[in-house]
Amino acid sequence: MDKLPQIIAYATAKLKNDKTGHGLDHLTRVAQNAKLLLKEEPQADTFIVLAACWLHDTIDEKLTDPKQAQSQLKAFLKQIGLTEAQIQAILAIITQMSFTRNLNGRQKLSLEGQLVQDADWLDAIGAIGCVRAIYYGGAHRETIYDPKIKPRTNLTKEAYRQLEDETIINHFYEKLLKIADMLNTQAAKELAKKRQKFMLAFLEEFKNEWNGLS
Repeated sequence: MDKLPQIIAYATAKLKNDKTGHGLDHLTRVAQNAKLLLKEEPQADTFIVLAACWLHDTIDEKLTDPKQAQSQLKAFLKQIGLTEAQIQAILAIITQMSFTRNLNGRQKLSLEGQLVQDADWLDAIGAIGCVRAIYYGGAHRETIYDPKIKPRTNLTKEAYRQLEDETIINHFYEKLLKIADMLNTQAAKELAKKRQKFMLAFLEEFKNEWNGLS
């Protein structure tokens, strides 16, 4: 755990200027979520979980060149004294946990990986999830809503990344509303219930206002 401040500093340097919803506030919330989940899974390696929480977006292909970022990250973790087993445990989590990696079949994750995935995905839903979806969509100049454009189904990773075929509201149906059923741990599933209800209520009110009904 004495290495965690250095890991947080590394993530801060990489993501302090993010304007897509993957910045330090997101990483902080993911780590907070993980701490809640760890209370129910005390057998998990706390250091690996928290390190992966802070580092997961430093190699995100939406934000950087993933191969170069992974190489830099490996070098950094080795430099600060992590063992090869620890480095591989962290990389196995952060390279396999994303929604796109699990679109066409779930990737097998360690218990630590399941906790990090749940912690990250919880931050994609609820009130925060609504704001982040809008923030990310705005950063990429997505259409807010068009009732003539239907949510896409059976998406490949490549199709999912075609933002010109997506609207911000459709993103809820293509990803966010699916997350509650994809979570790994019972603790995360319980936390997701309230957030799922909020998103559904938001979408109902949004469409009512869009159509001049309220």
